[in-house]
Formats: sequence, C-alpha cells, structure tokens
Amino acid sequence: TTAQWHEDLLRDGFAVVKNAVPKQRCQHYIEQTFNWLERFPFGFDRNDKSTWTDKNLPTHMKGGMYHGYRIQHEKFPGVIDAFTKIWGTNELLASFDGINFTLPTGSSLPPTTPWPHVDQSPRRKGMQCVQGIINFAPNGPEDGGLLVMKGSTRLMEEFFAAHPDVLDRPTWGAPDWFPFDKAECEWFKHRGCSIAKICAGPGDLIVWDSRCMHYNEVPRSQNMRALIYACYTPAASATPEALEKKAQLFDKRIGTLRLGKPDLAERDEPFEHPEETDFVQKLAGKKPY
Repeated sequence: TTAQWHEDLLRDGFAVVKNAVPKQRCQHYIEQTFNWLERFPFGFDRNDKSTWTDKNLPTHMKGGMYHGYRIQHEKFPGVIDAFTKIWGTNELLASFDGINFTLPTGSSLPPTTPWPHVDQSPRRKGMQCVQGIINFAPNGPEDGGLLVMKGSTRLMEEFFAAHPDVLDRPTWGAPDWFPFDKAECEWFKHRGCSIAKICAGPGDLIVWDSRCMHYNEVPRSQNMRALIYACYTPAASATPEALEKKAQLFDKRIGTLRLGKPDLAERDEPFEHPEETDFVQKLAGKKPY
C-alpha cells in the first residue's frame, strides 16, 4: 500500500512501489531501448547476440549504464504519483538522468567492486533528494541492481559528527557524491545496518533517500537489466538561478558523457525529442507552477 512503502522509505531509507508503470507497457519501453541502440553506427542488432558486445554498443559504464548521447532527453516514461506522495506536492522538477540496459552475453561480467556512497552532501541536512529506478524487467537477487545499507540514513548525521575529518575528502564525483571505505561501512554494520539487494518486478519503482548508502552491481545471471533512473524534487526548493539553468539545459538537451573520452557518436540532440507539453515544461523548469 501507499502508506506501507512510504513508511519503508522513511524508516529504512528505501522502498519498492509496486506497479508504478503498467506491466504491459514495460516490454514497449524495452523495445524502445533496443531501437535506441540500433540507431547508433556500431552494428548492434537485437536479433544477433554476437553484436551484444562493447564494440557494438554506445559508450557505457558498469555493464550498461548510459549517461551520454542526450539520453536524458529521449521520450521515456516518468513516474509522478509516488514522488507527489513523498514531497506532498505535485509541483515538481524532473531530473535529466540516464538509463541502465545491461544485456546478457552468455559470459559473466567482471564482478563489481563495491563502491558504497551517498548522493547528498553531509553538509545538507534532512531529506533533500529521493532517487528512483523505474524497473522494466524482472530483477531478482542474481540480476544485478541496487544494493543499500539498510538503516544507514538515520545514522548519517551521527557518522559525520563522529568523523569530521572526512568532510573535505576529495571525490571523483559531484559535490554531493561521497564515498565510504570498508572500515566506515563497518561502523554502520556495528550499529545494526546491513547490505540489502533490492529486488523488483516489471513496472515497479524503487525509491531511495540520497542519504542512504548504496551502490550498483552488475548481474551474475544471464537476465536482462532494463530501467530508467528518475528523480523528482519540489520546484519550490529551487532558486530562480537554478530554474533558469535547468531550463537552459532542457532547451539545449544537454547531457554529459561520464567516461570523459572522445566519442564520435556523441549527439547534440536526442533521437526523439520529448513532447513539450505545459506540464513537461514545468517539470523542466521552463514554466512556473
């Protein structure tokens, strides 16, 4: 129920919202992603598994995370209702985020080295951001995906108060990205926290507080992983300057290629632009609520 998953989020730092997207639509979105991959000049063919290799795919990371090529602005679905419940308002801003489409190749991917982190600076207090995964394919214990340190959210302020020397630790990520080493993870485990793999069915939405320690792992199975990363936050929390910048990014369909290497297939625009309805423009920060 709505009340249950919302309680789970507040208590544990994460939750699974069942059937956020109709199951019958999930295969459609998987087919859309196959279409997207086949539009690149690398020879990928969904019907020929010998082309399901890195050399035939656009640049990605950790098995199948795509953040380049203006993927943030392709026509993919959004999920509003759950975030409306979380924030108590339907006046939201949408993230310009990426996808994960990890394909089974018949051989095992190199195992993931855990990279536990949070996506909210310890200098920000309270719940500032809730991240989301819109899941399209069955995702079980061996199928890769999100792992969280259950219960870590409620201990974050205590951890940083006890370890003030780590606040200025350099990271490779954005200012809000903060990593934890093995000893620091043990600090949380000694206080009752534990690593949990989040499983979900087609159409489910996984949400987690950005203060919840988490990381992604690649599949150990030969099952597809298919999802969209999505995040919505209250428009009222954004400054006029931030809204102006967000609108500019939307108009220019700006995206970044995380791996930082030249890519001749990088794009100036998505293959299919989103329909700029009044609501979409509000989500993008172009129009006020």
